[in-house]
Amino acid sequence: MNNLKVLIVLGLTILISSCNFKIKKTEIIPQNDWEYLFNGKNLDNWTAKINHYNIGDNYKNTFRVSDNIIHVNYDGYEGKLNERFGHLFYNKSFSSFHLKFEYRFTNEWLEDGPIHTYRNSGVMFHSQDPKTILKDQNWPISIEFQLLADANKGERPTGNMCSPATEVYFEGEVSPKHCISSSSKTYAYNQWVKAELIVYKDSIIKHFIDGEEVLQYSKPHIGGRVVKNFDPAIKIDGKALTEGYIGLQSEGQGVEFKEIKIKEL
Repeated sequence: MNNLKVLIVLGLTILISSCNFKIKKTEIIPQNDWEYLFNGKNLDNWTAKINHYNIGDNYKNTFRVSDNIIHVNYDGYEGKLNERFGHLFYNKSFSSFHLKFEYRFTNEWLEDGPIHTYRNSGVMFHSQDPKTILKDQNWPISIEFQLLADANKGERPTGNMCSPATEVYFEGEVSPKHCISSSSKTYAYNQWVKAELIVYKDSIIKHFIDGEEVLQYSKPHIGGRVVKNFDPAIKIDGKALTEGYIGLQSEGQGVEFKEIKIKEL
């Protein structure tokens, strides 16, 4: 009888310990929710920085909101870009995260811009603080999730990587290329495309298009060229990019963004 009681007590002890372990194990797993960066109504918590203008000057209402969409529009530019490349930055820095957004292009394009800007835009991340971008600095020091669409001349994948004043490791070594092409298919310019970005601090970075992984690289750091008129104190070549700001690009091509949300990892 005593042996039976001992066995029952031991069994209950093991069961309770097992339950407690499961509860504790569940408690230490982060369960972060998705956070919408764009509220669908206005540009609260976003700040524009356009080349040749001070931070906060959304020149000619380049970035605007209607119908739950952020529109990048140049109807006030009088048909000339004049190197007024711009970005709309979210007012918070992120390190490890999963970003989702949808985009499509419009038929608006300012032809005095570089030819490569045709049906071309991007989302910058791990960017320098927009407050440190000088008035006449053409691009932020950052990594770019490049967005492309068909241009009537062969395949043109989207979800690529470009590196203004930065470098990354690709296939085991520092890539000598400013842009690395993804494995995605070519999309029609006016088709909504679902894009995703997973960033693990300064480690692995993955690009996804319509749920499929199309590019992977690692070890982003400051280096290289392309950016002009920057503050030398900010461009410290070799410095690992462990965090930074997210920005939507304007470079003479009309584009629209919606469903912008993030989950911190």
